[in-house]
Amino acid sequence: MIRSSMRFFVTLALTLGSATATFAQAPSTRSGQDEDDAVLKLAEPDFTLVSLPTSLRLPTLKGAFRVTHRFTRPIDCDTCPNSFVADGFGTDGGAVIGLEYRFGIVPNGEIGVHRTADKTVELFGQYGLLRQGATAPVEASVLAAIDTSNVGRSGADSEYSPALGIIVSRLVGDRAAVYIEPVWVHHTNLFEQKTVEDNNTFFVGLGGRVRVLPTVYLVGEFSPRVSGYQPGINQGSFGIEKRLGGHMFQLNFSNSFGTTLGQIARGATKEVRPDRTTKQNWYLGFNITRKFF
Repeated sequence: MIRSSMRFFVTLALTLGSATATFAQAPSTRSGQDEDDAVLKLAEPDFTLVSLPTSLRLPTLKGAFRVTHRFTRPIDCDTCPNSFVADGFGTDGGAVIGLEYRFGIVPNGEIGVHRTADKTVELFGQYGLLRQGATAPVEASVLAAIDTSNVGRSGADSEYSPALGIIVSRLVGDRAAVYIEPVWVHHTNLFEQKTVEDNNTFFVGLGGRVRVLPTVYLVGEFSPRVSGYQPGINQGSFGIEKRLGGHMFQLNFSNSFGTTLGQIARGATKEVRPDRTTKQNWYLGFNITRKFF
């Protein structure tokens, strides 16, 4: 199963690469303003949806900072002594926090680092291949990353989960954007390597963003695992966000705390009740992005 997924991934990569060479030979009909990555894209104002990346490009030698925050108290909690409202909408409990910085290292290319509170560090790089316009119907970028777990944890060995992916997006005027993101992650199974047949995961991220008011957006994403190691359930998130100058403030709801590609590939877990039935938990969270350009 994983071999067929890898064949699909390689075929898609070669197709996009061939298309890029063809488009590069054609004269661009886009204006200089449209190609200026510092100009706001109303349909694609941020570098991520909730956890999945977008095709938005970072201007060369410019940066952006992001905070991810997921409260660990489930919205519907059977074992909590207080109600969700009494617990401050989940804010009285703990949280899983992530800090991220990305930098435009070359035209169309950026690198970054994302660290989460569970001592996972993700190093990532992204390069834009296609620009949507007269010569291309979509935006496309290639993505490479590596997750390192147990960073700084005493007595624990680090585990590495490299990932390769393609981000294909279609902007619908200045109102909406849709995304398809095939991603292959190696060594997603960190704990039970000898008990399952395949320790890699291939998933396809699906997402979209819609501008409902001049500076207000609705956003959602879903990341079904196609093949390989598939514990738990597929990760999903949705939210509402407000753009304010160089800031993007997002309130979101997720069934997982995952914010790196390796964590997304491992999916979300179900809670086992005392009667042995299971349920899916959802968590309140937020993201804040600040662009430095």
